[in-house]
Amino acid sequence: MIVSDFVGKKRYEVAHDHENEPDWNRFRNWLMIIAVDCPSRALVVTACRAYGLRRSVDNVVWRTAPAARTGDTATERDEQAMNSHRAIPQISRRGLLASAAAVGGIAATGGLPAAAATSTHHHGPSPHEIARDVKAEFLHGWNGYRNVAWGHDEVHPVSGTAGEFFVDGHPIGLSIIEALDTFYVMELDDELAAGVKWIDRNVDFDIDGDFHVFEAIIRVVGGLLAGYLASGERKLLRKCGDLTDRLLPAFTKSPTGIPYTHVNLHTGAVSGPTPPLAEVGTNILEFGVLSQLTGDSKYYEIAKKAYRSTIERRSSLNLLGTFINVETGAWTDTTDTAPNPPVDSFYEYLWGAVALFNDHDARRWYRMLTDAIIKNQAERYNGHLWFKQVDYQTGALAGRGQSELAAFYAELLSAGGDRKLGEDYYRSWTAVMQRYPVIPEGIDYTTFAATSTGNQLRPEYVNSSFDLYFQTGKKFYRTTAYQYFQAMKTYNRVPGGYTILNDVTTRPMVQGDLTPAYWFAENMKYLYLMFADSPRFDSRHYVLSTEGKVLRGLKH
Repeated sequence: MIVSDFVGKKRYEVAHDHENEPDWNRFRNWLMIIAVDCPSRALVVTACRAYGLRRSVDNVVWRTAPAARTGDTATERDEQAMNSHRAIPQISRRGLLASAAAVGGIAATGGLPAAAATSTHHHGPSPHEIARDVKAEFLHGWNGYRNVAWGHDEVHPVSGTAGEFFVDGHPIGLSIIEALDTFYVMELDDELAAGVKWIDRNVDFDIDGDFHVFEAIIRVVGGLLAGYLASGERKLLRKCGDLTDRLLPAFTKSPTGIPYTHVNLHTGAVSGPTPPLAEVGTNILEFGVLSQLTGDSKYYEIAKKAYRSTIERRSSLNLLGTFINVETGAWTDTTDTAPNPPVDSFYEYLWGAVALFNDHDARRWYRMLTDAIIKNQAERYNGHLWFKQVDYQTGALAGRGQSELAAFYAELLSAGGDRKLGEDYYRSWTAVMQRYPVIPEGIDYTTFAATSTGNQLRPEYVNSSFDLYFQTGKKFYRTTAYQYFQAMKTYNRVPGGYTILNDVTTRPMVQGDLTPAYWFAENMKYLYLMFADSPRFDSRHYVLSTEGKVLRGLKH
């Protein structure tokens, strides 16, 4: 059923099955958002009646129902449908969250509005308690890795096995590398020391195998850089430089400077001549920091050349395609899919170069391309902001799908000067989270139908929660991040850690068997830093990579 709010500004879709028992977890999550975002009597009562609560909800203060407002037909329908009695409930935001906790058997969310947060009657966990819970859950996942997969790239927590990410038979301890700066900000110093020791003794990048350049840069180069910035261990910086030098042929052997997708770390042979846009530009932060730390500008110059060569090939609309041939410079897919993958972080790193290096070219490119995306691709559909796919030359419609990985774009828009759009886009994804407690990989945003029903423990939504909270100070972002965390605990947690989901649309959700290494770098770090007030993190002056590596902002 569709429910209109009290002032007719928003519509929220409440999904439930009348043939089954009420889903109390979904009810609790839905009410947490409504309580903060749009506290309407009509919404509250409709939710209570739909789930069979009526007067049994705790903390309800009954009063006489007002007349429906003239001309607000949606509100009239809601009010009339709800009121078989003359009285309707009025629930404070604080009381509503406490009620949801009592019904669902789970504590109400933290991050309440200021009045509730400072009240002596606050029923939810404090930010400190949430941070402690996040840290405990991180350690639950980490111990699952450490117990059965130590030294391997990734753990399969259901079967209790391990696997490698880059080249079979050649583990590099990817999960360890990804976790280094997370250990630091969580003050897990023994784990950090053990990780550095293992990397020093066991990691050798002279591997006769093809490494995916994009993944190697954001995961391994970035992880080693952040690990060095956290620990001060120069052995990590040396290994980082060695790996980066082995990856450089992907750039230097390209006629255009746009990188090939793969390189053999032993021979330097390159392959993969048609990278997607994200793989072209998602390197300037890691390469730029390495240039700063080593004094060698070649890394930054190589990264910037790849950007320049690509942006020069934009259309007259200032739009870009999706895949490009590094040898000819011709687009092989002329659809602009921004901010969806596989182009997403190309734009993220343009702004990153502004934030971290004050690069004036990057600022100009970011503004030009972002203005074109907003003009040609942004649209409001059913009251929500989304970005359609278009032909990069004509602007003709090509699709209306959205990937969960695009959820990061909310914080990027806000950081880059389009805060209202960023906050609106975040609320679009929050609406999706009300339909599915765990956001599916992809949706058709015209219907909210899942087009890809799994979830790979994705961090992009909570990445935006994290950045928008520190950009705006609004408690709403803590509240929704806590909802994300609670859903992850409910559906992704297994005795051996945390796992991906193969289908979020079924009950029970269908679990997979993998903890992606990025889970140790991203999801739990964002959550922890939002609530912990960590003495090791500067929340006012930070830059994180697309993989959640803290490249600026660590405090010692």
